[in-house]
Amino acid sequence: MTVERVLPTDDAYQLLGLAEEIADGELAPRVAGFEERGEFPREVIRTLGRSGLLGLPYDEDDGGGGQPYEVYVQVLEVLAGRWLAVAEAVSVHTLSCYPVAAFGSERQRKMLPDLLGGDLLGAYCLSEPAGGSDAASLTTRAVRDGDDWLVTGTKAWITHARHADFYNIFCRTRGPGPTGISCLLADRGTSGLLPQAAERTMGLRSSAPAQIVFDDCRVAADRLVGEEGDGFRIAMQALDAGRLGIAACAVGLAQAALDHAVAYSREREQFGRPIGDFQGVGFLLADCATQISAARALLLHAARLKDLGRPFSTEAAKAKLFASDVAMKVTTEAVQVLGGAGYVRDHPVERWFREAKMLQIVEGTNQIQRLVISRALARGAAK
Repeated sequence: MTVERVLPTDDAYQLLGLAEEIADGELAPRVAGFEERGEFPREVIRTLGRSGLLGLPYDEDDGGGGQPYEVYVQVLEVLAGRWLAVAEAVSVHTLSCYPVAAFGSERQRKMLPDLLGGDLLGAYCLSEPAGGSDAASLTTRAVRDGDDWLVTGTKAWITHARHADFYNIFCRTRGPGPTGISCLLADRGTSGLLPQAAERTMGLRSSAPAQIVFDDCRVAADRLVGEEGDGFRIAMQALDAGRLGIAACAVGLAQAALDHAVAYSREREQFGRPIGDFQGVGFLLADCATQISAARALLLHAARLKDLGRPFSTEAAKAKLFASDVAMKVTTEAVQVLGGAGYVRDHPVERWFREAKMLQIVEGTNQIQRLVISRALARGAAK
């Protein structure tokens, strides 16, 4: 199914065309093999970087693509429709560039061309084994030791932890609560930074998330991003934008599942007719198409608010919540339309079904999104 898109410039249409070309030529033919092997596609990510697709929403003067979020999220949607783990990697990398781009010192900002150009791949180290939703209670700690920070603790569920070139480490440098959290920037190979074995996940097996142990990890004092105590604010601002990325991934995944189910419903015949002619199937597909369109509209509304510099946090939470729930529903229905064929690996819908569940969890569970939205309603404000 062709998605009718409205983009702000001719350049944006060309950029989306490039994303579709790469997605069809480089991603779609390779995803099944990489997922089967659980292999992280580092060279594919480099290809996206060389094509200018890894730093899209950042300023061109810093090495980014200079594109509005409205365009960036639609590129992510295209990538997710071919290979969700790659789209998630792009989203996480974009998230990982935010601390330096928004809060970095003049010296740190000199790294931006390499970060945004994709020469360096980023990881975002916030969640912990005993703390995911309650990020303000994180326990990873950093103490000063001369001109360095010594970091001790464990982070969990870190996307491409074993393959990143730089790591944003959110750690406690002061007392309890959000004001005691700071952000440090560490390079790959830093002494005491120890990525662990990849997790054995239900889906996105090529994403290879893992824990990272910090065993007196020594980070230079000038790698503190922003001021001491700014870490929680940096993390939350980054997550607001990151939720738009996950919503875009969800819309792309749902669209792929719907397209496959519609094509199957035209070819599969029962009782002498294509199954899509029966209302039991046709109406189900119509509902899926409507929900995807609604999710996309909610996502683009939130992205446009961000582009205008207006409050968008609550709308981002709504977009992430609704789009990921839609992805779970549509992939479930796609399996049902295919019947037994949908339960085997001969069709990608079983993989999409497994992958959709992750989108309801990352960048804040959907229960947390409901908390964000309900609190905004209680305040009488949309932020």
